[in-house]
Amino acid sequence: MSQGAAGTDATGVTLDAQGLVPLHEVEAAAERLAGVAVRTPLVAAPGLSERIEGEVRLKVESLQRSGSFKFRGACNFIGTLPDSAVARGVITYSSGNHAQAVALAARLRGVPAVVVMPTNAPQVKREGAVRLGARVVTEGTTSLERKLRAEALAREEGLHMVPPFDPPAIIAGQGTAALEAAGDWPEMDTWLVCIGGGGLASGSGVSLRALRPDARIVGVQAEGAAAMRASLDAGEPVTLSRIDTIADGLAPVRPGDLTYRHVSRLLDDVVTVSDDAIREATGWLLHRQKLVVEYSGAAAVAALRSGAVDVTGRRVGVTISGGNLDPSLLRSLL
Repeated sequence: MSQGAAGTDATGVTLDAQGLVPLHEVEAAAERLAGVAVRTPLVAAPGLSERIEGEVRLKVESLQRSGSFKFRGACNFIGTLPDSAVARGVITYSSGNHAQAVALAARLRGVPAVVVMPTNAPQVKREGAVRLGARVVTEGTTSLERKLRAEALAREEGLHMVPPFDPPAIIAGQGTAALEAAGDWPEMDTWLVCIGGGGLASGSGVSLRALRPDARIVGVQAEGAAAMRASLDAGEPVTLSRIDTIADGLAPVRPGDLTYRHVSRLLDDVVTVSDDAIREATGWLLHRQKLVVEYSGAAAVAALRSGAVDVTGRRVGVTISGGNLDPSLLRSLL
């Protein structure tokens, strides 16, 4: 749904006069998620620290419930809906991580969930959504195709839509990851955050601009699906005609209107990384950090290791956004 400045969405989450999610909504989400979401650790990364002659810590959202940061936003969104809105259940469209997050959040709320996933979704993510209680419907290979199918099913079955990244309640929930990092490491002066649709980056911007106004915030996208970077270059949200990346969780063909607004106003830069760099970073995390991370989750580390962003001498927090790696890929990484 679209939303202007100083408004509220269906969950009652407010926007400020500039049309941005305010810090108090992220703080309210943190209270709502306390004891439900995992307060994930900031793990020291000595090898990366040596590389930049500074200090690097990894925000390990691969250890979050459902395997990614997406649980924060989905749980906050569904948790704020009135009973009448979820009486017949909820529905979403997702390449996999948001699908699993919605499935778990709906189960915790005690309502049915339907998730529309691409026909080429990783088996581990499809099975995860089913295991968490969702009914899985497959449609096409792009975010637009599955969005249209989900909207049709929502109308037919009276289900409440839980969009993957643009609602204020989603952004507020995702912002709790950076809120935690800022509290756990007050000296942090740089934040590298992966961007697909932009919910995590938007929430990060809200938290850090309020709590660490001088911090540098850099978004990272896959070269083959850089819709946010293309939108920033165009000065407005644009839709990519095609996507081509191994990072399925970073592959929306268009950012949200609200996430574009947040990223364009709150982040310092958005850089891109190649699939080769993402693959290398995923292997490095497995070998050196002993972390099982999916390709999408390793993009921010890829930016650091490939030199796509210069963070020499800085104190850098890096998002590890998800760990739902297809087990069939482990052999090649090893």
